[in-house]
Amino acid sequence: MDLRSLIIDAWWLNYKPVMANRSRPGGKAFADVTASWVPDADFRRLAAYKLLAAYDNGQAGQLAAAAGAEGAEERRELGDAAKVIDTALGYLLGSEQTITVDGAEHASEEGPSVDALAAAELQERSRGWAEKENFPLRVQQAERCAVRCGDGVYTLAWEPAKGRVLLRTVDPGFYFPEWPEDEQDAAEFPTRVHFAWELPEDRARGVKARARRITYELGWIGAATRTVTARDGRPVREPVLGADGALAFVSGDLFDAGTGRITRVYPWALGAPSGITCYFTDAEWLLDDLKGGHDVYHLPEGKARYRVRSDGGVLHRLDLMVDFIPVIHLTNTIPDAGEHWGQPVVAKVMQALDELSATDSDASAASATTGTPIIGLSGARLPVDRTTGQPKPVKVRAGEVWQLNEGGHLEALDTSRQLAELRSRTDQLLDRIAVNSRLTSAGLGTLDPGAVPSGYALQLALGPLDSLIASMRLARAHKYVLLLRMVCRLHQAGQAWPAGETLPARLVWGPHTPTDRAAVLDEVVKGVTAGVLALETGVRMLAGAGYPIEDA
Repeated sequence: MDLRSLIIDAWWLNYKPVMANRSRPGGKAFADVTASWVPDADFRRLAAYKLLAAYDNGQAGQLAAAAGAEGAEERRELGDAAKVIDTALGYLLGSEQTITVDGAEHASEEGPSVDALAAAELQERSRGWAEKENFPLRVQQAERCAVRCGDGVYTLAWEPAKGRVLLRTVDPGFYFPEWPEDEQDAAEFPTRVHFAWELPEDRARGVKARARRITYELGWIGAATRTVTARDGRPVREPVLGADGALAFVSGDLFDAGTGRITRVYPWALGAPSGITCYFTDAEWLLDDLKGGHDVYHLPEGKARYRVRSDGGVLHRLDLMVDFIPVIHLTNTIPDAGEHWGQPVVAKVMQALDELSATDSDASAASATTGTPIIGLSGARLPVDRTTGQPKPVKVRAGEVWQLNEGGHLEALDTSRQLAELRSRTDQLLDRIAVNSRLTSAGLGTLDPGAVPSGYALQLALGPLDSLIASMRLARAHKYVLLLRMVCRLHQAGQAWPAGETLPARLVWGPHTPTDRAAVLDEVVKGVTAGVLALETGVRMLAGAGYPIEDA
């Protein structure tokens, strides 16, 4: 390897032979991510996701064996990677998650303002939606993926039958965003998003292997369309023509003859017409039709088979009647400048986890010879096999007596010292993992509580964990504001919630470490009584300390 071939990116696993490119043997371990339609730029990302999932499920050895590593199947994996992931997830989520809208706490006062009543109404509607949609479960699904892989994805869709927005989590391995070529800000959203995966062959039904791609794309508002059947029998959408042969427009859209643009007034921006909308496409391609020049970003439109909804509408550039892409991409960490992807919590300790697994394997072998030692006999009368005339194999059994000749002796191989050294090495590695992951020994539960002299000392020991969780929550704060804003606007587009400006709603995390609730209560009472703390500040402090305040 020279400097030109050295890759430095968000997927730091260069030291793993299995992370080879597709032309090397390591690519055989990733047969499902080396399909022709997967771009080279995304191969390392998808391979890293699969490798991280293998560590999480205790199958890293099997993946290494598939890449040709000798003896990898004998690797001992005792769940240390999963423990690091689950521990970080638990601290990130805290004791609970609450949706709040700034200003809603003033609605219960005498003579509340219009803004306070609107904030309280939105807060109540958002919490009602979250309960129906099982929001805490969806959050845990997406966040575990983000903590493990570095990335998580939500999708939102309006469901007319249920009269509410559906929230779903998607594996980031299916996520292929497209940013403008000149876009360098990691906080900006892509203008086109693809979700793509392969559908296996079904010989019983005579169905060939296919690639399915769902696309969300921002574009200029066009004329109204309808479903028709093309000459080759494929359902497609075509513009609707009026009685005079001119293009027809969606009800409410306005055509500006001067600019040639169509504008639309959305219910969340009544005074600002917009010319942008989001188009939705869901199509399949036969793998046999995809050649070397086709990837997920450039699939042949002429070979596409568009899927059809239950009402007969074809999903080909379907106008969703919103001016945003209803997809939220979470990053576990704050991306570097120019980057769009996060890093998992095990990013900096992967080699330590490998060392720990190797030490566990060695300790298992040493414990076998310690529990059942290798014994050397001399001068013993051993039973003889009458058929072959050779001594029978001898095994150590409890209560067994061996008769030794004069001068005979017995020696046992003592490996207990090596086993003790390996156990010491295991403890050392666990401490290293706790320090370098910033989860700390106290956070991972390996610190003896009796060894902590005071609560203040424990608070100092948890300092790195506090900064880690603060950074992880900061990386997500804006994304959840956007998610809840999209929930509100999709309900407005479905005419389920009243039109008007979208107020900012937030997801508030519960405390991630034990809190001295009595001390916080005393501080709030004194601070609010003396006028040093505002009532709103005191309420937030009590909620953060874990007091069950249903209506802030």
